[in-house]
Order: sequence, then structure tokens, then C-alpha cells
Amino acid sequence: MSGELSLNIDIKEPRWDQGTFMGRAKHFFMVTDPRNVLLSSETLDEARMVVEDYRAGNVKPGLTEDELWRAKYIYDSAFHPDTGEKMFVIGRMSAQVPMNMSITGCMLTFYRTTPAVVFWQWVNQSFNAVVNYTNRSGDAPMTVNQLGAAYVSATTGAVVTALGLKSLATRLPPIVSRFVPFAAVAAANCINIPFMRQRELKYGIPVLDENGNRLGESANAAKQAIVQVVVSRIGMAVPAMAIPPVIMNALEKKAFMKRFPILNAPVQVGLVGLCLVFATPLCCALFPQKSSMSVSGLEADLQERIRQTSPNTTTVYFNKGL
Repeated sequence: MSGELSLNIDIKEPRWDQGTFMGRAKHFFMVTDPRNVLLSSETLDEARMVVEDYRAGNVKPGLTEDELWRAKYIYDSAFHPDTGEKMFVIGRMSAQVPMNMSITGCMLTFYRTTPAVVFWQWVNQSFNAVVNYTNRSGDAPMTVNQLGAAYVSATTGAVVTALGLKSLATRLPPIVSRFVPFAAVAAANCINIPFMRQRELKYGIPVLDENGNRLGESANAAKQAIVQVVVSRIGMAVPAMAIPPVIMNALEKKAFMKRFPILNAPVQVGLVGLCLVFATPLCCALFPQKSSMSVSGLEADLQERIRQTSPNTTTVYFNKGL
């Protein structure tokens, strides 16, 4: 018995204190680790089994605490926290760095012509739509019609925004025009995320008490969650889309880049990837995954219901999504 792992480890919560930025950063460095994308279905299912067995009070013989936490983070990287479903691979946060470095690198490289802007903005917003749907908050499904309407609205709005900004940039210096993709992405995130999560804004997301008991659904909580996600996503884009253009503007004047222009795209993609490795987890960590708000900030009818069913509850908690 002395060698058996304790059942007192709370794996419902992250390993590190989520009340501090550093604790959240450590947590998201694990969740967004790009190596998790390469894990096989067998490895993911094994991690799920370890986590679910442990929660049920069954400890695999010989399991260590580090192995338990490793299984928990593999599980968190691939399975939705509310529905428990295995998430589409490119929609997982662990796919953010490899996917975004490729798309963003191309957006920053091929920004001079209108067809290129349209194509890469469409690719980027299609990818964002997948990510936003995959990492939505709550467990209520969207119909195919709702999903299709949200996708068309989000991608169209984002591409139109990008084209509008591009037309404005034609009258600005070349270095400024390099930042058009960033401005377009920032504006598009404000459009894409609310559209892809519009069901939450209409019907609300589950809110819980401190013990995890479901108290109801709140659209006000959904608004707070979506604002936090938009801020985080824009923050992720800042280093990846603001730093490489400055570096590339200087590099393109060098003799070796003029001699080998084919290096432009791979160098840009590499710079973007380097930025994203750090920006993705650090910006995810700006706000706790398990967000909270005062009961007084909820809808009047939900406040009344909580006062009747759980009079001592003053703060509710909810998954803000990613």
C-alpha cells in the first residue's frame, strides 16, 4: 500500500496555481505543447483511461504522480473540458503553433496582391473558425445550419476587413503596409470569435458554484468569456505579426536575401514560429481558463434562481473557452 499513489491529487484542476500568471503560463505551456499533436489515438485514449480511472478511484498499479499529471495534460490537450469529446486535431490548442506559423508566415510574405490577401485571409479565418468552434465554451451542440451561417459570416467579415485595410495601406509607406495582415487579423478576431460562438451569446454558457454544481446558463458570462478570448487571440498575434515584418524589412536589404529571394518565406515562417512558441501559452495565460464573475453580474432571472437554490453563492465560475 505504501507505494500506491494517493487518491487526494485534484486532477480536475491544473497542476499549478491558476491564481497567478506564472502558474497559468506553466499550465498552458503544457496544454499548447506542439508535440502533443503527434501523439497517436492509442496514446490519447490511454491517457483518458488513466484520468477517468483515477477520478473513479482506481489507480493503475505502479502509476507515479508525474505520470498521472502527464496523462492529465495529454487528456486536456485533446479532449473538450465540457463535453469530453476528442477535439478535431487542427482545432486543438497544441496545433496552434505549427498551423499558425505556416499560415501567418504566408500572410506576411504574400500580402502585396489582392488575390493573395483574399486567399490567405480566407485560409486563416477558416482555420480560426475551426479553432473557435473546437474550443467553444459549454456543451450544447450547434446545428449544421447554425455552424454554416456562423462560418460564412465570420470568414466574409474578416476578408472584407482585410481588403479594406489593404486599400488604405496603398497610400502609406511600405513598412506600414507590412502590418496590414496584423491589423486585419486583430479586426477579424473581433468578428470571427463572436460569430462562431454566437449560440453562447444567445443561450448562455453553463455557470457553476465553487463545488462544480451547475446553476444555470448565462449570456452575460458568455460575453465576458468571449471578450477575454478575443483579447488573448489578438495578444497572440502581436509578436508573431509585428516582430517578423521589422526583421524582414531589414533582412531584405541584405545582399544574401537579394541573391536568394526564395529564402524569404521559410525565414519568415521560422521567425513567426519562434514568436508563437512563447506568445501562444503566455497569451492564453492572460485570463484563467476557469473564469468567474459575481452573481450580481448575471441576468436578473438567474440571480433570483441562484438566491433561491444556493443563497450562499456570491461568485459563479465558467469555462471561458480558448
